[in-house]
This record gives sequence, structure tokens and C-alpha cells, in this order.
Amino acid sequence: MHEKRVARAYRIDLWTAIAVYVVLLLASIRYGRPMDDGLLRTVVLLAPMIGFGLMIRAIARHVARIDEYQRLRMLESVALAFAITGAVTFSYGFLETAGFPKLSMFSVWIVMGASWGLVGIVRGVAARRAVES
Repeated sequence: MHEKRVARAYRIDLWTAIAVYVVLLLASIRYGRPMDDGLLRTVVLLAPMIGFGLMIRAIARHVARIDEYQRLRMLESVALAFAITGAVTFSYGFLETAGFPKLSMFSVWIVMGASWGLVGIVRGVAARRAVES
């Protein structure tokens, strides 16, 4: 029962933060991009980071609520995703020196999310196989 409450609270926190992020992102694109350069434009363009900060808060609260085993598994998954992201982005840095197009820093987050998802899938499949054998 506790795990379901924790998961529900996390989903509510995270999806609320994502909603704030999306609203602020759309507003910053709509209103910030056409503004003249200056402090106000910078603040408007950075506004979506409020939602991102709320996502970090949701994750931190979730980690504080889960038990030690889940926390260890999450830490291991994040560490592996971090290592994969480092390898991919570092490798691409070498490719850029060979003439490949420069990528936006936004692509690092995409690689991180994909790596974390891939690690989760692989670990889930491995855990199911261990239980079955």
C-alpha cells in the first residue's frame, strides 16, 4: 500500500512539474524569441527552468520516499545512464572535430533519457530472466 501511495504522489508531483514546464516553454517561445535582446528576454527564455526545477524537486522527493533497495536500484540505473551518456557525447565530440555537424546541448538530455530508459529495460529483462530460471 505504501509503494502505491509513493508512486501516486510521485506521478502527481512529476506531471504537475511537466505541465508547468510545457506552459512556460510555450510562453517563452511565443513571447521571448521575438523580444529585443536584454535582461527581460533572457528571463523570459529561462522561465521554463522553473518547471525543470520542479521536476528535480519531484524526483528528489520520490527518492526520499522510496525504500533503500529501490533507491539503490535507481542510483545504479542513473549511474549507468550517466556513463553511457558520457561515452556517447564524448565520442560525438571527436566526430565533430572530423567535420560532423555540431549538436545542440539539448541533445545531451535526449541521450541521457534514452540511456536511462534503455538501462531500465535491460535491467528489467535481466531481472525477469533471473526469476524465471
